[in-house]
Amino acid sequence: MLLPTSLVGSYAQPDWLIDRAKLAGRFPPRVRAKELWRVDPELLEQAQDDATQLAIRAQERAGLDILTDGEMRRESYSNHFATALEGVDVDNPGTALDRSGHPNPVPRISGPIRRPKPIQVRDLEFLRANTDHVVKMTVPGPFTMSQQAQNDHYPDAEAAAMDYAAAVNAEVKDLHAAGADIVQIDEPYMQARPDAARQYGLAALNAALDGVTGTTAVHICFGYAAIIHERPEGYSFLPELAGCPVDQISIETAQSGLDLGVLSDLTDKTIILGVIDLSDPEVESAETVAGRVRRAYDRLPPEQIVIATDCGMKYLPRGSAEGKMAAMAEAAAILRSEQG
Repeated sequence: MLLPTSLVGSYAQPDWLIDRAKLAGRFPPRVRAKELWRVDPELLEQAQDDATQLAIRAQERAGLDILTDGEMRRESYSNHFATALEGVDVDNPGTALDRSGHPNPVPRISGPIRRPKPIQVRDLEFLRANTDHVVKMTVPGPFTMSQQAQNDHYPDAEAAAMDYAAAVNAEVKDLHAAGADIVQIDEPYMQARPDAARQYGLAALNAALDGVTGTTAVHICFGYAAIIHERPEGYSFLPELAGCPVDQISIETAQSGLDLGVLSDLTDKTIILGVIDLSDPEVESAETVAGRVRRAYDRLPPEQIVIATDCGMKYLPRGSAEGKMAAMAEAAAILRSEQG
């Protein structure tokens, strides 16, 4: 399909499922944050399944083409996966600085990082069983997880990142085998810590993709708009992904007004183009969204563009999220009609 539409990953969780005021009043959790859930533990999986069906139906009603599970089961994009690995002590957390420089409780690496079993395959199977659309599942990246942990085991962060990469690699392969059309690796800390990303983060990402045959994406961003308010004018780490064996690269352009000249370095990739501003709950018009997409046309043909949100919609009011998804779908219809 020309100019398909998609979320980056998360959709707004219902108020009956999670305490959204508590969620918004803190930085995204790196360790488990069970206190955020409003539902009793014995009913939580059932409630998360119900919320996932609501997220799927909302995306379908809006007219999106590529669906996610909305990350309804996650307290944050990364902790759901990172705290399920062996080798991390989540009961006695450590501390690491987040991308804004604040100390945050994080998993403490106390032994070799290992993935004892598939972590998100059941989530993917539930998504696949509840829609006939193309589906995408997201997994936190090895570099980002290595930055969101206190390393008390490995000689350096690079060694930790490579074992995280092996865990991600196994998960990506299992997700594709279970029916995922696209698996996206979220690596926001490549933008936040570009020097370390160049030193070993890119090698870890490449290792996470080694031998993967299904369609893959990587998401690089400036952080949740609800948490990180200032946007730089350009990415500090992006052209480096040109040689990475990933098929799609997800970037945000709406809030930052990003100079799209950077796309000239990525002409062999499909670009998941973020054109929905998540810093403002006001719903953009379809024409505004279409205009943001057209900005990329002098760098990439429409055949290499996926229309998407800047980042996850986790912190948006649900009404805003629904309206913004519909605006994306309407913009895609406008743009497709222009292509004849």
